[in-house]
Amino acid sequence: MSTFTVGICQQGVVPDKQANINKARRMIGEAAAGGSRLVVLPEMFNCPYQSDLFARYAECYPDGPTITMLAECAAEHKIILIGGSIPERDDDGKIYNTCFIFDEDGKLLARHRKTHLFDVNIKGGTVFQESQTLAAGSDVTVVKTSLGTIGVAICYDVRFPELARTMVLKGADILVYPALFGPVTGPAHWELLLRSRAVDNQAFVIGAAPALNAAAEYKAYGHSAIVDPWARIMAMADEAETVIFGTIDLQIVDRVREELPLLKHRRPELYEG
Repeated sequence: MSTFTVGICQQGVVPDKQANINKARRMIGEAAAGGSRLVVLPEMFNCPYQSDLFARYAECYPDGPTITMLAECAAEHKIILIGGSIPERDDDGKIYNTCFIFDEDGKLLARHRKTHLFDVNIKGGTVFQESQTLAAGSDVTVVKTSLGTIGVAICYDVRFPELARTMVLKGADILVYPALFGPVTGPAHWELLLRSRAVDNQAFVIGAAPALNAAAEYKAYGHSAIVDPWARIMAMADEAETVIFGTIDLQIVDRVREELPLLKHRRPELYEG
């Protein structure tokens, strides 16, 4: 299917985990009712973005309540569901920032564990150390679905253009980034990064963020967006809780790559190896 609707659930996150799960279920249903075949949730949609909470909210695949809800919703609504991210506890006890991707039958297609951890110290601004509690993933995640081939990465991953290019070289026509930019880097870089990844790779780019919770310790910038392969903003939210929609037409990817053949003209011998 070359043309379909995508819905982004810009969900507000609160300290009550079950309330977050219930809200995600409702918003997924709203996106599906609006015609979405692909639905995307934001980063850490079941958990406030606080390092000291990740272990408490973490779940193990496949029996965690959030993971179960995602599989049920994908099957119920017959959608491809990119489950934002949640804290995931592995068998070895490590905790990852993980996105679970399900098909229309509720089957797990893939999981992406955030590869670049958000360790920053911006003078007078954001200070955060994900590595204090989270382990880094090591895989490039590209998923073949009934709607097309999708690359999935999480938040800080978007700042690394080589990861996006690798996903596209592995076949991705759509790049999806569940993310949680804050009030310092959000206004400065969020739209710029999404549009840059789109124009660099001639792909659709989807950025799914939580809504602003003014009472949260780490305040989300929001502004979930859908960008086309010519780097045009197709849809963008503000900071409020909402579902936004856009139409993905993969023929646009083919046309842009034919008219401006960046991938064909690559010279990897100049900068690889």
